[in-house]
Amino acid sequence: MRRKGTAALLYIQKQVARRDREELFLLVGLLVVLGITFVVLNLAGEVLEGDTQYFDERILASLRKADDPSTPIGPRWLEIAAQDITALGSATVLGLTVVTVVGFLLLQGLVRNAGFVLVASLGGWLLNDVLKAIFARPRPSVVPHLREVFTLSFPSGHALTSAVVFLTLGALLMHVAERRIVKFYCLAVAVFATVLIGSTRVYLGVHYPTDVLAGWMFGTSWALLCWLLARVLDRRAGLREERAHAES
Repeated sequence: MRRKGTAALLYIQKQVARRDREELFLLVGLLVVLGITFVVLNLAGEVLEGDTQYFDERILASLRKADDPSTPIGPRWLEIAAQDITALGSATVLGLTVVTVVGFLLLQGLVRNAGFVLVASLGGWLLNDVLKAIFARPRPSVVPHLREVFTLSFPSGHALTSAVVFLTLGALLMHVAERRIVKFYCLAVAVFATVLIGSTRVYLGVHYPTDVLAGWMFGTSWALLCWLLARVLDRRAGLREERAHAES
């Protein structure tokens, strides 16, 4: 009896410690979201007031040849690579990626995970459209565009939506992976792809650097918020299962 009591006590202590760590983790995640939101809103205010215009234009001009603003610096293959990479952040490619992943998760019976990916991705696209309408910043005119564009400039839709989709998928893979190095690899690839796509928008002259920076921060904040909400829902579901098991 004493051994069973000790084992039960240790189990309860482990469960309490785990819940405390989860609550602390969720609190830290929420603080990070609030911090990123605060920074990006300050950046947006400076953009609206025109305080970043000189910096933005200098960066774009520095990426073009001084005697020919229509030609980017670097070898020809770099421009071709930028064209290919920037397409990875298009609505078409990201949309196909989301549909494919959601379909796979549904076929695997992972309805909750499929809903997480779908809601986070659709929310990211909606957030992008709303923000562009609010800020209504015209596209850069200091250098010729090397990619055809139709929408407004702030924030960068490619940077925002690629951050949402890739970070969401990265978080999903981290949840599946067991080894810590694999978890780190999933996150690193997601971050690298997001940074690479956003950088090509500046190199191609279709976005100011602050457009891309804001897109990264808005997208990261939204992806993290969705992930935190998913963790809260999973935690509640786990608590309900524990209670049901204890009552049976």
